[in-house]
Amino acid sequence: MNNEVYDLWPELDWIEDGDLRDKTARTWELALERSILSADDLKKIPFTLLCGPDLKVSFMDHKRCVVHIALASGKKMNSFFRDELPVDMDILISGAILADVGKLLEYVKDEDGRAVQGTYGKYLRHPFSGVSLAEECGLPPAVCHIIAAHAGEGDHVKRTTEAYVVHHADFMTFLPFKSRLKV
Repeated sequence: MNNEVYDLWPELDWIEDGDLRDKTARTWELALERSILSADDLKKIPFTLLCGPDLKVSFMDHKRCVVHIALASGKKMNSFFRDELPVDMDILISGAILADVGKLLEYVKDEDGRAVQGTYGKYLRHPFSGVSLAEECGLPPAVCHIIAAHAGEGDHVKRTTEAYVVHHADFMTFLPFKSRLKV
């Protein structure tokens, strides 16, 4: 598999199911092939376009933080709730790694070389394009559900436990940047 993807995502090794790990990595590889962004760009561009161009947190710093929070949350839930609310850790980790993979198709570069939302992204937000990429790579519906339901679009469907965990890990590391109280 592509070393560039494993360089971006050392957390892939946390997925115990080899087939799921490979399909998760392949989805990122496919997104990079179709994107104008490189792996290096992902380490530099702001993680969101909604907080202005001066945001210093990179796409990869945010995404990897989401995966780490989701992992810790899933472990704690399994520890405290056991069989009452089991969390499938492989599905959780794969879904967290892939939640924003569709963003790679949303961006174009402006005349100054900055990543901005392109026409494709205006028509199809990343939950939709992310699911499309994941299905093309053969990921199971449980992972596709996390991708589809992690953002605001997921407010209109019943979420699995894993989708709730990823949704909240994502929003708790986004909303404070968007609306933090500055004192």
